[in-house]
This record gives sequence, structure tokens and C-alpha cells, in this order.
Amino acid sequence: MVSRRRRLLAEFLGTLLLSSVVVGSGIAAARLSPGNVGLELVESAGATALGLFVIIAVFSPISGAHLNPLISLVDAVLGRRGWLDAVSYIPAQLLGCITGAIIANLMFGLPAVELSTTVRLTPPHFLGEVIATTGLVLVVFVLARTGRERLAPAVVGAYIGAAYLFTSSTSFANPAITVGRVLTNTFSGIAPTSVPGFLAAQVLGAMLGLVLVRLLTPATATKQNDGQRLSRDL
Repeated sequence: MVSRRRRLLAEFLGTLLLSSVVVGSGIAAARLSPGNVGLELVESAGATALGLFVIIAVFSPISGAHLNPLISLVDAVLGRRGWLDAVSYIPAQLLGCITGAIIANLMFGLPAVELSTTVRLTPPHFLGEVIATTGLVLVVFVLARTGRERLAPAVVGAYIGAAYLFTSSTSFANPAITVGRVLTNTFSGIAPTSVPGFLAAQVLGAMLGLVLVRLLTPATATKQNDGQRLSRDL
């Protein structure tokens, strides 16, 4: 099996790259298409979808490429991975997203840390974030519990790219990336005052997603697939 140290490094690097893609593509889009918010969003969504595909494909064999505290926690609730892994992944994910946002700011000649002033929290945004997170959990774990994890890079990337556009919140769906995006006062940023509401929506969405996963997929599928995965690791 892969050592915990390597798995934590993979989660840190994966979330660092994810945060860099999200923030960096937002900055680039705003500079390439100034004043055209729709085009900026499409450009950022496309870059994020492609980036997620690559990041998940690279790091999934090492850590599972959770890249998201909620995915790690749901994974533990479903018994696919131990609670120690879930808890230890979260600081690595948070640190990775914070570092990635700082790197993105610096790459574009901006201050390393500049708190966002973009207020995003409204009732429609809250609902959009609940939907975005519910869908993400559903996509990840229905694939996992039906033995189709190999499709995750493409399917998760496609879902997040689409959710940028079909949800009012532009689909943060990740507490770690939400915290990281506080540190950039750019197209991708979120004001600190909006963060608690977004985190609450994400937790609610993860809980709804977990319920749906259990309703849609049998527990036996998880045990069989985990047994096969363990055999491959050994």
C-alpha cells in the first residue's frame, strides 16, 4: 500500500494545483476578456474542467485524489477509507488550496495575499452551492460504488465544468478551495463574510449526496470494490 506520507503529499500537491488552476484561470480570463463576464466564466470553467481531469488522473492511484475535505469525510462514512486518513487529509487539502491561491496571485504579478471583496452569499447562491455539492458527492461515489472509478477524471472534470455554468454559485463545492479563494481579490475570489454560508451549504449538500448514494447503490458494491482495490494495492 502507498504510505500515508506519500498520500498526504499527493493531496497537498493535488489541491495546490487545483487552486492554482481555479484562481489562475480566473485571473487570466478577466485579463483576456475584460468586461465580458460570460466569456470569463466559460474560459475559467473550461480550464478547471481540463485541470481536474489531469490532476485526478495523476494523483488518484496515490491518494484517491479526494482534493476535498467533504469527499474524504464521506469516504470514511461509507467505510471505504479509515477515519485517520480522512482527518489527516483535511489539513493537507486546506494548506494546498491556500498555497495554490498564493502562487496564482504571484504568477500574475498580484500581491501574494489580498482578501476578496466579492460578496457571493444570497439565498439563490446558497441553494446553488447545495445542488453543486450534492451532485459532486453523487458523481464521485456512485462511480466508486459501481466499480467505475477509472472514469472519475473525465466525469468529475465534466461535472464541475458544467456546474460552473448551471449553478448560481459557480460550484465551489469544496471547503478547502472556498478558503483558498478568500485570499485573492480577483474574478475567482469570495469575501470572508460569504464563507460561513458557503461552508454550510456544502456540508448540507454532502449530507444529501450521501443519502442519495446509499439509496442508489448497494453497500455490497462498496465492499466488493474495496476488496478488489485492496488486492491491487497489495
